Amino acid sequence: MSKLTKYDLQGSQLGDVEIADQIASAEANGQMIKDYIVALRANARQWSASTKTRAEVSHTTKKPHAQKGGGRARQGSLVAPQYKGGGRVFGPRPKFDQHVRINKKERQAAIRFLLAEKLRENKLHVVQDFNLDNPKTKDVTSFLKNVGMEGKRVLFLGEESYVEFESDGVIQRMSVSSDQHDNFVKSMRNIPKASFALVKNISGYDVLVAHHIVLTESALVELQQWLC
Repeated sequence: MSKLTKYDLQGSQLGDVEIADQIASAEANGQMIKDYIVALRANARQWSASTKTRAEVSHTTKKPHAQKGGGRARQGSLVAPQYKGGGRVFGPRPKFDQHVRINKKERQAAIRFLLAEKLRENKLHVVQDFNLDNPKTKDVTSFLKNVGMEGKRVLFLGEESYVEFESDGVIQRMSVSSDQHDNFVKSMRNIPKASFALVKNISGYDVLVAHHIVLTESALVELQQWLC
């Protein structure tokens, strides 16, 4: 199994963490990766751009000038597109049901491969946790500087919070909202090019554009359970 160096939030090395071979040696078809990223970008569009046709603009219906005798081309209305304030020809209109479905296994395969690429480039890092007593941007800035990621586009990944309960004699887990990462998020949100996400919300596009990925040890375990 491949190993990743584990840090604390001061940037000191604490040892190594193993990462599953299914991620470390992941391979994927290039066309599938392209289709996945294109689908993500397409689904991010609002499709809400709208312009008015000549039937929709609010304008006078008065004829611009006499039909004959002026030596000019005949014009019927000021709502014609050649006039200022007239309707738009073939302008953008709202589109609906433009969502591109992404296959679950293809999404997992794409993310596995993109993470493997970061691993091979030594751009995947593990920290012990994101626990901070108080929001303090200086602590996160110092960490990025100590590990050589200052000024880079960094994606921080945190673990989800779960509660366990018993139902019909079976122990089940359910994700719940939590403020466990609030201090860390408040500390890094003013740092340019830094972003935060929970592992369950990981996006292949965010992984692709990030120069470095930093995740907690617990988030790595959660990620491997989902991808392996």
